[in-house]
Amino acid sequence: MTTSLYDASIPVFKQMLGGLAGILVKAEAHAAAKKIEPAALLQARLFPDMFPLTRQIQIACDFARGVSSRLAGVEVPVYEDKEQSFDELRALIAKTVAYIDNVKPAQLEGSAQREIITRPGTPKERRFSGQTYLLSYGLPQFFFHVTTAYALLRHNGIEIGKRDYMGAY
Repeated sequence: MTTSLYDASIPVFKQMLGGLAGILVKAEAHAAAKKIEPAALLQARLFPDMFPLTRQIQIACDFARGVSSRLAGVEVPVYEDKEQSFDELRALIAKTVAYIDNVKPAQLEGSAQREIITRPGTPKERRFSGQTYLLSYGLPQFFFHVTTAYALLRHNGIEIGKRDYMGAY
């Protein structure tokens, strides 16, 4: 039995983004209960040279949309990535899930062999087969940013665990 790239991507993105939205709800409630300024959590970093929580979530959403679009052979939608509140970040996640909900399995048929070019025409240009792009680049990048967002919140005292991280499955 083989697994389609659709099954290896779209449901995974939706599950993990659902978990991410859930931990944001808990983070906002924690900030309110402890009288912590939300920006303290939203701008939290694990180390000074790393992106803050808001950017980690934006990038996770960017990867979910970008990978889905490239595998489907459609133009990647560009979002402004200017979210600065818990509500705005949850709205971004919802908008991303709504977008990838419109990607149909038929659009990804044959995408394992489709050539994916990232940053075309630049010194950082990379060429992948669709399967390599998803499994060796897209999913690891997505999980890195989702995991970092989780770690930032857990490090800052939010009572979340693996079930929160995993979302509904």
